Amino acid sequence: MPTIKVMSAGAVQAMVEAIGKEFERFSGHRLDLNFGTAGALRERFAGGETADLLILPAAIIAALDQDGRLAAGSIRALGRTVTGVAVRAGASAPDISTPEAFKRALIAAKTVSYTDPKAGGSSGTFFAALLERLGIAEAVNQKAVLGKRGYEVAQAVADGRAEIGTTFISEILTVPGARVIGPLPGDLHNSNTYTAAIPKSAAAPEAAKALLQALSDPATRARWTAAGLEPAFA
Repeated sequence: MPTIKVMSAGAVQAMVEAIGKEFERFSGHRLDLNFGTAGALRERFAGGETADLLILPAAIIAALDQDGRLAAGSIRALGRTVTGVAVRAGASAPDISTPEAFKRALIAAKTVSYTDPKAGGSSGTFFAALLERLGIAEAVNQKAVLGKRGYEVAQAVADGRAEIGTTFISEILTVPGARVIGPLPGDLHNSNTYTAAIPKSAAAPEAAKALLQALSDPATRARWTAAGLEPAFA
């Protein structure tokens, strides 16, 4: 049985790992799972690294398809998650009910965690631009606790190193001690759909197709939802 190499963004890591373990047991295949930020994985793939299955934001998959890098008919949307706000479990939650309230909460917090945009994460790139839009980038960045990936943001909140954090809800839910208090409010709302595809250069395309079928099995929809991801497949 060939090994299936997967390059996946961290926002869907929990589900890829969980379903992947089950797939290994019933299929006999071994999975080589590689998780990272969307930007870093895109650069690795563009630089010549091969994979049997890519799971990245829909916009990146669309760009790779336009470049002719993906197998025809292999693209499948898996799940959609939204940017949320986290505090430490047991801590009082600030008011984030409106964009203005969220802005006040960021200013009032002693420390704020989000993913470092230089690491290539979708959430960090978005949030850095949002701080500029709100006119508080300098104030927040002076007290920022940056993580390379979303789970590191949630961990900083859980550990008490950051008073408030923001990243995709699906990543916050993987960290004990971090509590989601809601999505970004109003017109600050941000979502991302994660899509899978098999590259033309895949060494094990048929095995990757079987894994993709397992990941998008309708019987798993409730599990995707529980993991903070709205299923994007029927």
